[in-house]
Amino acid sequence: METIQSISYPVVFSNDFTAVNLFLQQGKYSKIFFLVDEKTEKFCLPMLLSNLDITDYDLIEVSSGEENKNIDFCIGIWRMLIDFKADRNSLLINVGGGVITDMGGFAASTFKRGIDFVQVPTTLLSQVDASVGGKTGIDMNHLKNIIGTFAQPKAVFINADFLKTLPTRQLVSGFAEMLKHGLIADRNYFYLLKEVSPENVSPAMVHHSVNLKNNVVLEDPEEKGLRKTLNFGHTVGHAIESFSLKNDPDPLLHGEAIAVGMVCEAYLSTRKNGLSKQEFDIIVQTFKQFYKKYTVKEVWVPVLVDLMKSDKKNSSGNINCSLLTQIGQCTIDNYCNEEELCASLLFYLNC
Repeated sequence: METIQSISYPVVFSNDFTAVNLFLQQGKYSKIFFLVDEKTEKFCLPMLLSNLDITDYDLIEVSSGEENKNIDFCIGIWRMLIDFKADRNSLLINVGGGVITDMGGFAASTFKRGIDFVQVPTTLLSQVDASVGGKTGIDMNHLKNIIGTFAQPKAVFINADFLKTLPTRQLVSGFAEMLKHGLIADRNYFYLLKEVSPENVSPAMVHHSVNLKNNVVLEDPEEKGLRKTLNFGHTVGHAIESFSLKNDPDPLLHGEAIAVGMVCEAYLSTRKNGLSKQEFDIIVQTFKQFYKKYTVKEVWVPVLVDLMKSDKKNSSGNINCSLLTQIGQCTIDNYCNEEELCASLLFYLNC
């Protein structure tokens, strides 16, 4: 699979880790650290280490789950780096899903004003989304990625074999971001994806999603314009995810929450942006096909809208959404009022 060149680094697709070895040989780093959670330490790190020509490294482990992507765990990473005497010529290799790559990138970008880091995304979601773009971050008060930086990794290495370690629910979660790529930028890709199952996603599809996102990121690295289209589904979706993290014993995964958000924001697209009822119905049926309905109670609707008011994409107190004009096309900076957002959630509640 052809390497994709992003802002200042390569995204390498490979079924072995030859490229990682070559990168480490060229880097001449003083110390190498691997950041993992308990799952990637068990299922992914051995696969990676067995193919690398290094024996001198230190391991930092954090607990898995979005609820642990916070300042306390980040402080733990910084403390470990200090205890292991990391210097500015150290390298942090983040092996995991979006929680690991987001938090690891943030920890590296702020430690001693920035050390090099590499992303080795191991979930479908992190491979097609978090792997590209240089966004790092942590959550605070259950608000998604409210603290963070733009910081580019030195490289990203994507290996399809990692996906074989995932349960179906994780694949379905990552599939939501792939559907989003089709909805905002590639009509034919969306129609292709709606006919496959998340378990049958091919390496070529992962590559295509990464390439679609990368094309947007290259044009707008710091989200001043076009990159905002990638936020389709995320204004409502992040509120749903934050609410679920705080209130549910088994919280929604990111993609599951974004799927809810995309249905709601497709509804808003029909009211504000000219999305046809025919295409709206296709979108709704597609998400019904892949995603279980999240039980949104009417009494929660004002709480969810209040969470949207704290979304980092807002401007001057206005709640900002990226909305579709048709499948494959998206516009930015569509400001929605509380009545419109409530209506979208009530539609989802009753659909």
